[in-house]
Amino acid sequence: MKNQHGLGITGYIFVLFLLSMGALLVFKLFPPYTEYFTIQRIFKNLTVNPGLQDGKALKSAFQRYAGINNVTGINADDIEISNTAVSAKYSVKVPLFANINLLLEFNPSSAVD
Repeated sequence: MKNQHGLGITGYIFVLFLLSMGALLVFKLFPPYTEYFTIQRIFKNLTVNPGLQDGKALKSAFQRYAGINNVTGINADDIEISNTAVSAKYSVKVPLFANINLLLEFNPSSAVD
């Protein structure tokens, strides 16, 4: 008698479950990460603009850029302005299913890494 090779029905169900969980994670985590990169790009644009020197002008410009780019994670009061960089700290709670959530903490900055 020959030995059988390959997956059985339970193997296919398990692989399908793993793929669907991976797809769920990708779809749930994509919006917070795109918003993080948008905020980081806004911060870099703010520091490059020579017309924005004081904190009030920077915060006003951030509000305009955030409105245009549909940024809802932070507002102008959450940003910290130093002599060399603009930064912020915020967290996003992403519900996966039922009572399971992911907490993502972000720290966008205009400083060069």
